[in-house]
Parts: sequence; C-alpha cells; structure tokens
Amino acid sequence: MSESVYNRIAMLRAERGVSRRQLSEALGIHYQTVGYLERGEYSPSLYLALRIAQYFEVPVEVVFSTDPFPRLGSRDSERSA
Repeated sequence: MSESVYNRIAMLRAERGVSRRQLSEALGIHYQTVGYLERGEYSPSLYLALRIAQYFEVPVEVVFSTDPFPRLGSRDSERSA
C-alpha cells in the first residue's frame, strides 16, 4: 500500500498568481519545500497541510488527497460535476 499524498498546490498557486517564494514566506518554510510538496517528493505534516489550506481559504481535502485528483477537463471530472 502506497502512502502517497497528492496535492493541488501548483494549481491553486497558478489560479491565484502566487509564486513559490510568496507561498513559502507566508508559511514560514523554505521556497524549495513548496517545490518538493508540489512534485510529491515530500508529504507535509498535518500542521503544514492545514496551514496551506488556510492560506488558500479552502478545506484541506481540496488541496490534499490520498487518491490522485482527476485531470481537469477529463471525462471523470466532468461526470462528477
């Protein structure tokens, strides 16, 4: 069983015009950590996950999941809408 944590950090940043550096400064983490999170090379602590969700003003499950998110524009995402 894989313990991968998937996220939408890059999508949320792009939607809101937030750079990795801006996000990292707001969270008090190194900007490279944001890249590691986005690429799935690092799983955040619960505390950091909650702070990221709070920063984007969305529920934590909008940002993070244990299952891969459907690709935007895919048939699966259209059916669930």
